[in-house]
Amino acid sequence: MKNYLFMFLIAVTAFSASAQMNADILKDIDNIENKVIDWRHYFHENPELSNREFKTAAKIAEHLEALGMEVQTGVAITGVVALLKGDNPGKVVALRADIDGLPVTERNDLPYKSNVTDTFLGTESGVMHACGHDTHIAILMGVAEVLSKHKDKINGTIKFIFQPAEEGPPPGEEGGAKLMIKDGVLENPKVDAIYGLHINSSSPVGTITLKPEGIMAAVERFVVDVQGKGSHGSAPWTGVDPILISAKIIDGFQTIISRESYLIAAPAVITVGKITSGTRFNVIPESAEMIGTVRTLDPDMRDHIIRRMTEMAADIAKAYGGTATIAWQNNTVVTYNDPALTTKAITTLKSVAGTDKVLDMKAITGGEDFSYYQEKIPGVYFFLGGMTPGNTEPFPHHTRDFMIDDAGMLLGVKSLSQLALDFLNE
Repeated sequence: MKNYLFMFLIAVTAFSASAQMNADILKDIDNIENKVIDWRHYFHENPELSNREFKTAAKIAEHLEALGMEVQTGVAITGVVALLKGDNPGKVVALRADIDGLPVTERNDLPYKSNVTDTFLGTESGVMHACGHDTHIAILMGVAEVLSKHKDKINGTIKFIFQPAEEGPPPGEEGGAKLMIKDGVLENPKVDAIYGLHINSSSPVGTITLKPEGIMAAVERFVVDVQGKGSHGSAPWTGVDPILISAKIIDGFQTIISRESYLIAAPAVITVGKITSGTRFNVIPESAEMIGTVRTLDPDMRDHIIRRMTEMAADIAKAYGGTATIAWQNNTVVTYNDPALTTKAITTLKSVAGTDKVLDMKAITGGEDFSYYQEKIPGVYFFLGGMTPGNTEPFPHHTRDFMIDDAGMLLGVKSLSQLALDFLNE
């Protein structure tokens, strides 16, 4: 009985010390809010595409170096990694933010609106932080500044990872989390656990949503090459129409989801996002190309869908006198929140945000290359509310109208800071 009482007293003492420590750090966090918002506006106004985040990386590195951290640049082309060593020995925890923008032309009327343009896949396009990576950068910069003032309260090391190309590297290039790992970001020192967040335009400011196990989908990119026989548009019987074949293949793909996939187990999606074929209104072309994505949350369903799409494309094309082949590229695996680490993270997040503000969620079919870190070490990924005031219809991510409320970011700084400290001081 005495042993149990002793252990209880130790636990209570540790909890009280942690609570006091949090109060001290919260004061610095509250004082940094304006800085975090200013950083976010700068990055929003000056976005850069995947693997081209040179100015972004330079600004991040300058900030981290000014804090006295050990900073490494050029990781995975434009990535920045910094170490904050506590005054006491301990484990190593990583915090990750993605830094790339998207080839999207902004339609908002913000004072810090992006007017940047660049070439993407040979086409001139606007560039925009249309997924909120600008907020992720600013939040993690804020965490770095706050915790660098409290090394005496850190038992171990915090590794700050600013990762490029989360949206995917340009064709023919490596990039993103895969290349970060290849370049050794989880080693020297070896990382024990990793945390990341994503701003969410459809959930209220002040809320956090997450779940254990699979939280985001595995993502495959596919390219279907359809070959037919060209002919005059007035005489289709003299050729084999690859556009017609493509339409039949697209229709067939959807039956794999609606009639073959066990959707009670997990959701799945097949989307064709681009079709390229033809040159004139009166010419039936020789070929067509379709590009799309598959999203799955169950490995067996993933394997079945890939196999059936490959078979179906070939068989449908053959039935109409043509041929079709599919090339596959895996973009992410399932973003898998370690159950034990997630349970502890929920306790931490409730202490920061409030018990009623940390909400359970269903898995979503979006993808995240944070998942590759979680393949190697335990990790937790969660969503941070950022819905703009009075908004009855959220602005979707990856669109020209995407918008985030700056008021949501301070909770991100608090959350990542406390998650790191609680893990190291456990």
